[in-house]
Amino acid sequence: MTAKPAHEMQQLRSYNESYTGSHLDRIAFPLGGMGAGMICLEGTGALSHVSVRNRPEVFNEPNLFAALCVKGETNIPRVLEGPVPSWKIFGPAGTGNGAVGKNYGLPRCADAEFYARFPFGTVKLADPKLPVGIEITGWSPFMPGDADNASLPVAGLEYRITNNSAEPVEAVFSFHASNFMATDGGDPSVGAVPGGFTLQNRGSEEKPWDEGAFRITIDDPEARVNCAWFRGGHYDSLTMVWKSIAEGAMTEAGPITSGDPSPGGSLYVPVNLEAGEEKSGRLRLAWYGPATDLRAGADPDCSSGCGCGTSQSGGETHVPWYAGRFDGIEAVSRYWNRHYEDLRAASLKFSECFYDTTLPSEVVEAIAANLTILKSPTMLRQADGRLWCWEGCCDGSGCCSGSCTHVWNYAQALSHLFPELERTLRETEFCVSQDERGHQAFRSSLPIRPTDHKFYAAADGQLGGIMKVYREWRISGNTDWMRALWPEVRQSLDYCIETWDPDHKGILEEPHHNTYDIEFWGPDGMCTSFYLGALKAACMMGKTVGEEVSLYDELLSKGRRFMESELWNGEFFVQKIEWKTLRANDPTRMSSYQANTYSPEALALLEKEGPKYQYGRGRRSEGGRGQWSAEMCGVGGIFDQVKVESHLAA
Repeated sequence: MTAKPAHEMQQLRSYNESYTGSHLDRIAFPLGGMGAGMICLEGTGALSHVSVRNRPEVFNEPNLFAALCVKGETNIPRVLEGPVPSWKIFGPAGTGNGAVGKNYGLPRCADAEFYARFPFGTVKLADPKLPVGIEITGWSPFMPGDADNASLPVAGLEYRITNNSAEPVEAVFSFHASNFMATDGGDPSVGAVPGGFTLQNRGSEEKPWDEGAFRITIDDPEARVNCAWFRGGHYDSLTMVWKSIAEGAMTEAGPITSGDPSPGGSLYVPVNLEAGEEKSGRLRLAWYGPATDLRAGADPDCSSGCGCGTSQSGGETHVPWYAGRFDGIEAVSRYWNRHYEDLRAASLKFSECFYDTTLPSEVVEAIAANLTILKSPTMLRQADGRLWCWEGCCDGSGCCSGSCTHVWNYAQALSHLFPELERTLRETEFCVSQDERGHQAFRSSLPIRPTDHKFYAAADGQLGGIMKVYREWRISGNTDWMRALWPEVRQSLDYCIETWDPDHKGILEEPHHNTYDIEFWGPDGMCTSFYLGALKAACMMGKTVGEEVSLYDELLSKGRRFMESELWNGEFFVQKIEWKTLRANDPTRMSSYQANTYSPEALALLEKEGPKYQYGRGRRSEGGRGQWSAEMCGVGGIFDQVKVESHLAA
């Protein structure tokens, strides 16, 4: 074997410790509220992924940066970031033509270190030419049980500058932002507020979603604000901003009132430190985008089935929760300023509690990293407080709409940290997205409303939801809530039985759609284990509300025996592929998506091997996945734990 060149080797790093060197390259730590959008603090201290208009904007990295100029015989100006990761130089679209609109060419600190303690992320910066050390802490409110404060469209950036020299230091700290809220054809402006400025854009009757505001303020009485950047072409604005930075100037100017609007805004704060002294400043970021063009899902009478996520044919669109709570950026900022200290203290208490654990460091880091999804544009929260989620984020839009039941089966954090939000997902699934038959549309519409029921139900999603109703009941202790939902839960389970287990064998046998975007034909360990978990959960809920559930008990017993005998090969759980004896005996007429149609060669394989994409006697990691869901939902084990462990080992 040939050793890798030194530049390709990556230094070792301990889990749950700081990130340095190449480990910084892909860190983007989300700051923002649940369903309120985000800004990411990168491992280098850069601000990116600016997604404050109710959608992901993964490569939105406007000129939004802090700087420091240490004065002396020769001033030393630096952007308060570490080295630019090399992937960015030829990264997103536009960088190959000189990275217009970026500041990558400006001098910045030589070294950076990132340390995560969710919801706080801290960057330490150093440079051999600077007599000071710099620390940046980014955070946003996150307090379990307080969903509203954890859904605010705000973030804090706290800068601490320490004089590490034996001599006094005179410097100027500054923060700068191009008006990234401006849109084509919009009406942008930069307005002054005490200690900062607001980037604004007015919407129009045709595009109300263009309305937006982003405010940056600092808690320093000596702050000076420039709302009138130099107007010109090419790099003129940034060139003149950098001239002010490099000169250690405290440039001050009010809003532009005529001609073209200001391209951006800046604030400046003097920093005078004796040897060993430090100074801190807290930037408060807040944003407001009250309207969107987001509308997903087909209405019951819609023939197009359009689910692209954008309103093409009128109708109500998504309104974010905070727009129902606050009437504008002034109200958001006022609340943020008034409650900053209390929210920080509560968030810190959660962080300290979370990290005070004997769990292995790699487990803690994995959990914390995944908790950040709650602050990403994956989640939306509409004006009435109900949660709605994408499956994830594409570069510029949400990916796969509708709080997809079989995808969100995997999520566990929300139900324990913000159970009232998780309950809204169950209420949508069973009360809005389920029809009178018990068929559940596994993708809910946005805004949340009745949807059509033309597509298959998802077996793992619908059955998993029944276990999650049990979980939400047990976490809340609210039997009245569960009792009110029970008729729909029973209706859902009865639909599953008659659709996929019509002969009452205790197994899912008829073709059943699932999270792999296919149908399994014949009983399989994965979906049948979901079925058994749902049956067990329904038995416990039904008995609590005084309902007759003997059929569910009987099917549970039958299914257990089948799983542990017919679907157990001595080492792991398998699938028994079947299609010729089923009621739906023609796989060619049961294709979920266009990609699943049968060509002549596929038909030949069908006759020989059975329907497409079955796993049969293969090892599938999720072959007993319903057991995990049952355990996580408090339903308890379904079948022999020794077999489960053997399956996982296989």
